[in-house]
Amino acid sequence: MKKATKLTAAALAATLSLSLAACGSSASTGTASTSASADGVVYRTLDEIKADGTINIGVFSDKNPFGYVDENGEYQGYDIYFANRLAEDLGVKVNYVSTEAANRIEYLQTGKVDVILANFTVTPERAEEVDFALPYMNVALGVVSPDSNVITSLDSWNADDQMIVISGTTAETYLTQNYPDIPLQKYDSYATAKSAMENGGVAWANDNTEVIAFASQNHGYTVGIPSLGSQDTIAPAVSKGNETLLNAINDEIKALGKENFFHADYEATLVDTYGTDYEDSLVVEGGETSAQ
Repeated sequence: MKKATKLTAAALAATLSLSLAACGSSASTGTASTSASADGVVYRTLDEIKADGTINIGVFSDKNPFGYVDENGEYQGYDIYFANRLAEDLGVKVNYVSTEAANRIEYLQTGKVDVILANFTVTPERAEEVDFALPYMNVALGVVSPDSNVITSLDSWNADDQMIVISGTTAETYLTQNYPDIPLQKYDSYATAKSAMENGGVAWANDNTEVIAFASQNHGYTVGIPSLGSQDTIAPAVSKGNETLLNAINDEIKALGKENFFHADYEATLVDTYGTDYEDSLVVEGGETSAQ
């Protein structure tokens, strides 16, 4: 772990209870859905996806190291590594659809994607609108700030300052509910939030994995609050009522757990950012969070 994070392995472990083999192209629309849930949400069943031969997976294109487009225009990252294997085991090709945090639920409900694999934190509110599969990662919220003014607590926040957040994230929800007096500086994408942070931002609240990665990759920043709020999990999501696809993903996660797939995923995509000391704290194998 790079020195810029100013976190010890023990500190992070305590706060976190926490390949590119497919086509790699992005798209704005997917194959037309032919099924619907009781509330009118459209989706494609597992059989329909297999008949088409392509699964549409919503991922981030600007959230390194989880989902991003590299210098060759190819999708890479922790979520992509998993998505490639999922498509391979289902016997279909993968079509990547770039999404932003605020669009993830909409893309599922309108049939634009079959699955969301975009660092999607499980919450009760989201579970009312989509169906989450078993988790594959642990996460909490965190806050990163410049070394010149490291934010270690939100209890004495300067009312003249704004906190950077990304619309549609758990950070936005948590701060709105628990710190309503902190003004929020909202952005739609990770790229614009990072740019705002680099151009004089006071602090940025997001998944702690993301802010730790930012501090590791950018000199002059410290994660002063490594854990904020509850400990949560990251999981794939499908349209509400799409039981055949949900069951297939759950079966896949359980099977992959037997071969320690997500540890291999971590070592291939995340180890350069987080090091090996955090692997067991972040990774969930076979959907079994109790083992963490």
